[in-house]
Amino acid sequence: METSIRLNKYLSQIGFCSRRAADKLIEEQRILVNNALPVMGQKVSKGDTIYVDGEKVQDAQNAHVYLAFNKPVGIVCTTDPRDEDNIIDFINFPQRIFPIGRLDKPSEGLILLTSDGDVVNKILRSRYNHEKEYIVTVDKLINDDFMARMSAGIPILDTITKECVVEMISKFTFRIVLTQGLNRQIRRMCEYLGYEVIKLKRVRIMHIKIEDTPVGAYRLLTKDQIYNDIVI
Repeated sequence: METSIRLNKYLSQIGFCSRRAADKLIEEQRILVNNALPVMGQKVSKGDTIYVDGEKVQDAQNAHVYLAFNKPVGIVCTTDPRDEDNIIDFINFPQRIFPIGRLDKPSEGLILLTSDGDVVNKILRSRYNHEKEYIVTVDKLINDDFMARMSAGIPILDTITKECVVEMISKFTFRIVLTQGLNRQIRRMCEYLGYEVIKLKRVRIMHIKIEDTPVGAYRLLTKDQIYNDIVI
């Protein structure tokens, strides 16, 4: 976090409310900063205590942020600054964040990012069967055999993929819901059956959907939103 930051911006960054809503809370004298009423435009920094309607908000040092990002094709889900296409530099968020899982470079769509290491471990534990939904376009006509074999399991990477939900959308496009995250899983499954993936977009992780977030943009989530569907 910056040395100091406007109170409304801080509350927006941690997913508490929008900047406009924060300004309204200040006007209505519903916020206390270090037990005093803040003025419009006031800044907060590490160690400050913030209360809204008598409930303490995480202080600036420990507050975690949660982002739902619509990754464009070409961006790499790495924190390594040596990769010029890394996701962290692209987003340029003012706090230290990291991606939860991966979405390969040729793919687009939803990826979650956070500063909360605890939630990363919980989401990535595949045994909890957290769903990830994708829309996939391939280079050849989809037939019933393709649909049946994709859903029943495909031998890749020295294992058989778990049974999954597969639904045809059009002659070349299908929807697939996975509960595991093998490396380039969907592409490898299609390749095994003689198909090439032309476009792959992730539209949902657990209960969180891409919705109307534009490609290359993100929206902030609250802690309750991100933890709502996590099985622990």
